[in-house]
Amino acid sequence: MSTTVAPKKQARKKAQAPAIISDRARAENRLGMRLVAPAVILMLIVTAWPMAQALYLSLFRYRLTAPDDREFVGLANYGTVLTDQLFWQDTWNTVLIMVVTVAIELVIGFAFAMVMHRIIFARGVVRTSILIPYGIVTVVSAYAWQFAFSLNNGFVNGWLPFVPDDYNWFGGHWSAMFAIMVSEIWKTTPFMSLLLLAGLSQISEDMIEAAQVDGATWWQRLWKVILPNMRAAIMVAVLFRALDAFRIFDNIFVMTKGAEDTESSSFLTYRQVIEQVQLGLGSALSVLLFLAVLLIAFLIVKLFKVDLAQARGEA
Repeated sequence: MSTTVAPKKQARKKAQAPAIISDRARAENRLGMRLVAPAVILMLIVTAWPMAQALYLSLFRYRLTAPDDREFVGLANYGTVLTDQLFWQDTWNTVLIMVVTVAIELVIGFAFAMVMHRIIFARGVVRTSILIPYGIVTVVSAYAWQFAFSLNNGFVNGWLPFVPDDYNWFGGHWSAMFAIMVSEIWKTTPFMSLLLLAGLSQISEDMIEAAQVDGATWWQRLWKVILPNMRAAIMVAVLFRALDAFRIFDNIFVMTKGAEDTESSSFLTYRQVIEQVQLGLGSALSVLLFLAVLLIAFLIVKLFKVDLAQARGEA
């Protein structure tokens, strides 16, 4: 019995032992720190003061039309925001847009990445065509989709046989949200496919060919070989797009201006600061938006559990 327990204890100790970092990994870490240090310092210089100013103003009841009537209220602005039903409704809209658009973009973007990776004939033309929507300015794209879904001049109603010709897409909450999501997916799917294409390029063809020789089907190669080796690229793509989608503003501003309960958190912040010149409440909203972005980034990194050293081949 002791002979069986001993190997188990040794295996447990090996599993709990800290990973040994190679000299190459340390050198790459130091080089990476030196390369990103100038950009990080510049970003801190540019963003530290506005962030500190927003945090400071969030502690005051401060309206721009009455600059002398500024009153320190502590965390009262945060209490006002967090107990407001409109804030939670806009947060729900934002989270819904983020989850739906990122999930659909991940699937379509992966399909585009597979096409761009495998195609041989006219590869440059195909890649350029797929990436064209991402090169269009977001406001221009939003106006184009607003025209497409327009009741009087749009072509969507004519293209969809199950939709009446006089259907008003911007006359209801869910239909307006659908139009906003479509415009967001069309615009940013190429960015997702570009990141996933970079991940596909890192997978060794020998691994895929070996799995094919062993009799693995296409789906088995996809689930057992391709996707596990793309975990780092998928995490980066989802992280970037989720953070960008959570801050959606342009599409909503152009297409609905927040009508039919389609406001997002960023649009609510815009209305408080720009339209109602409530700098205190607007600053509190911006701080909460920043904290939400940090939380989303933390959850995505924890969800994927990517070992970057292993992804580089250091393990």
